[in-house]
Amino acid sequence: MASDGHANTYSAHHSLRDGRGIEIRALRHDDRSDLISAIEGASDQSIYRRFFGARRHFTEQEISFFLNIDFVNHVALVAVADNGGRSQIAGGGRYIVVQPGQAEIAFFVRDEYQGQGLGTALMKHLGVLARDAGIRKLIAEVLPENTAMLTVFRGSGYPMHTTREPGLVRVSLQL
Repeated sequence: MASDGHANTYSAHHSLRDGRGIEIRALRHDDRSDLISAIEGASDQSIYRRFFGARRHFTEQEISFFLNIDFVNHVALVAVADNGGRSQIAGGGRYIVVQPGQAEIAFFVRDEYQGQGLGTALMKHLGVLARDAGIRKLIAEVLPENTAMLTVFRGSGYPMHTTREPGLVRVSLQL
């Protein structure tokens, strides 16, 4: 999948359910403005599902956190689509190592690309990178009503364990 096996140079092509082609690649520092516009252009529901709260803007510190990744303890991929001759971030996923062998995983898909298999594709690519990096368990916190994300995890092919709490589902995937 990856051109040379390194997460920071990762690139793969994928077709969405509707036939549109996308590139899933490593997040780059020059993706900053497109990443910000993707998040700020999302629906309130999408923002709430990803960040567990209604918000429109992010602090410089939060933006730096999203962009300053080392591709060891913090790995991020973006899905880039052609939108009328201009490339646009359609979604992204990341994992952050929380302890040796375990990482927290999260995804974001722009509203107009939801339901096209993008979350599933990002999960597949991040799972391969995580396993290659020695990660044995991926964890996530998901809102119970976020059935699309729970479906992505269930369909990942990895053994899944969930723990339900009021207003939260904790997901654990064994790689």
